[in-house]
Amino acid sequence: MSSERRGRGRSGGREARKAARSATPAPEAAFITRRVPVYDVLSNEGLELIERNAETILEEVGVEFRDDREALELWRDAGADIDGERVRIPRGLARSLVTANAPAEFTQHARNPDRSVRIGGAHTVLVPAYGPPFIRNLDEGRRYATIEDFRNFVKLAQDSPGLHLSGGTLCEPVDLPVNKRHLDMVYSHLRFSDKPFMGSVTAPERAEDSVAMAKIVFGEDFVEENTVITSLINANSPLVWDATMIGALKVYARHRQATIVSPFCIAGAMSPVTIAATCAQLFAEALSGMAFAQLVRPGAPVILGTFSSSMSMQSGAPTFGTPEPQLVLNVIGSLARRLGVPFRSGGGLCASKLPDAQAAYEAANTLQHAMIAGVNFMLHVAGWLEGGLVMGYEKFVMDADQAQMMAIFSKGVELTENAQGLDAIREVGPGNHFLGAAHTRANFEHAFYRSPLADNNSFEQWQAEGSLDSIARANRLWKGMLERYEKPAIDPAIDEALLAFIAERKASAPDMNY
Repeated sequence: MSSERRGRGRSGGREARKAARSATPAPEAAFITRRVPVYDVLSNEGLELIERNAETILEEVGVEFRDDREALELWRDAGADIDGERVRIPRGLARSLVTANAPAEFTQHARNPDRSVRIGGAHTVLVPAYGPPFIRNLDEGRRYATIEDFRNFVKLAQDSPGLHLSGGTLCEPVDLPVNKRHLDMVYSHLRFSDKPFMGSVTAPERAEDSVAMAKIVFGEDFVEENTVITSLINANSPLVWDATMIGALKVYARHRQATIVSPFCIAGAMSPVTIAATCAQLFAEALSGMAFAQLVRPGAPVILGTFSSSMSMQSGAPTFGTPEPQLVLNVIGSLARRLGVPFRSGGGLCASKLPDAQAAYEAANTLQHAMIAGVNFMLHVAGWLEGGLVMGYEKFVMDADQAQMMAIFSKGVELTENAQGLDAIREVGPGNHFLGAAHTRANFEHAFYRSPLADNNSFEQWQAEGSLDSIARANRLWKGMLERYEKPAIDPAIDEALLAFIAERKASAPDMNY
């Protein structure tokens, strides 16, 4: 190596370390705006076929709206054929209700306005996993979740730059009564984070409580005219909406809050085994739910959701990270864009019991396919283990690391004069290196993503630092994040009003654990 090259390398290294020590962190983006194209696996002719089949399902087979007379009357008045609880929707009716009323994109406002997100269009928000009754970490293994775990995951989401909402049911705090735990969960989102959040859907009255608590924070008039809550409304595939989901959807739609209308389907059990048939059924289910939201309140924000997994035809267990559900995801994403509504899907899904190699490749498969399919609201991005039964502490920070990488990829390729780097190439010329070049010194701090988890050191340095594997490093990372966490500010009067509301609601009914 020439003396010029050696000298330039030493100087460049000193300058780089000096700059790194004095650097200010790059500002955190509240959401992703894609600058890379989406990928469609079906042609227009193929998508039109799926749409026709979905309309046939709605018209000939129908969808059941169970135990809700009001829902049946709304559909009857809209022109649907009602037979008991079976609603047969004339061809084109559901689609026209959605296209005429539902917004193509909308803003979900956060307690901190700088963290408000845009949902739909070219925008993507990444959201933690939702619903696990168990947690897992390296120290304790697998156990039932508590409200302390719930708060911990809200804090981790708050301090994870790659995640844009604090989430919803991050884990199920089984140490609290079933009929009251939603109050502590919503409060945790509102107090320990200033990012947008998801409301409770396990009963209509719990949805009402979520809206009431949001009104304490944002103001009643603001909530009635703006979206501050997004919530997950699941169909019971095949082709059923139950009273709980219908009731929660009605609450949120009437208050102009957003709902993710999302069939939850294990293909082979809850839909046919073929991709095209599953897509048609899922689209029919989602279309019926989104149209119903417009019957409740025209203009209510909706997100076309889908959750589809394959299954082991030998054991019946759901499988994740396999190719067929990724094709379903892609097709439904294309259908959502044709319909003109935002699209939701997962996520860092896996069936693994541990944050191991299986978890990594299954989660990477689902995350990357969701990204290239143009998902707008990506649920289950961080923490998902064991088919959604477990929220993993180590898995959470591993996935959050991947989320930041997806955000960078989604920005695409910059073509500014600085990005073209011709001055650097002129300066260095043939046979030298770029380590000490002016362009490198000006850009090195943010030129490449630096993972807080990956180990890129030499074997000897890795060994000297304890030979930690990725799980051990993740364990150290999440603990450090919780140690450094600081609560975002809130008006003391608002916090007092929230706590008073919770106390009043808890005192109004006995504890129930079913």
